[in-house]
Amino acid sequence: MDLELIGEAVVVTGATSGIGRAVCARLAEEGARLVLVARTEAALRRLEAELPGGPHAYVAADVTEEASGARIVAAAREAHGRLDAVVIGAGMSFQAAPEDLTPEDWDAQWRINVLGPNALLLAAQDDLAAAPGGGRAVLVSSSSGKRPSPSNMAYGVTKAAQLSLSRAWAQHLAGRGVRVNAVAPGPIDSEMWLQPGGLADQAAERHGQTREEALAAARGRVPLGRFGTPEEIADVIALLASRRAGFVTGAAWSTDGGAVPIII
Repeated sequence: MDLELIGEAVVVTGATSGIGRAVCARLAEEGARLVLVARTEAALRRLEAELPGGPHAYVAADVTEEASGARIVAAAREAHGRLDAVVIGAGMSFQAAPEDLTPEDWDAQWRINVLGPNALLLAAQDDLAAAPGGGRAVLVSSSSGKRPSPSNMAYGVTKAAQLSLSRAWAQHLAGRGVRVNAVAPGPIDSEMWLQPGGLADQAAERHGQTREEALAAARGRVPLGRFGTPEEIADVIALLASRRAGFVTGAAWSTDGGAVPIII
């Protein structure tokens, strides 16, 4: 299927790892011109050089800073003269009991999952409304937003808030032809789980297991019997970020292998 993204300008935050990196590759393959956003400029330069098509732009920014939204949108205008879609993929997670979460932990999750995305949508809304065929925004949430867990309460609660934020923005911008949706991935074979010290190692330590036992237990909780891949999630995001999903807005698509058994 041609996603009709050739020449369209798309911002991707959290671009240099995991799902964000896979999204960039998928959109570039489809002919989109990207604005890559992450904290580390060196990683952004490497990614830009690897992607097909282009030229692509990049912005080294901390998306939890309120001013970053305006900087990112300005970079899209300068590099590409337009902005057709934004994919909000920056995020972080760790395992902690509720008693171990600090006010700083809660604040960090609130900033990256709610305040940062809101600031970018505020900055981008007029450009998205001016996009030919209607602008699109996709927020990368989590299955934890649909079923929060005490293993990281701050993450799950703020991901639930992010799903509400997506739905509220969808309602706000529908009359201007802008579609806003969210995806809710389950556990993914990516750095968040698999890197040294990542969620697999953290779960193993908390439950007195080996790393392999912790991964097997997590995969066993997914009805499909495995983790997803970043590329599988990227395919769903690319569709929602395209004109092909033209009658979809306010949705929160589960991409979790059936892990959260709810009918929404």
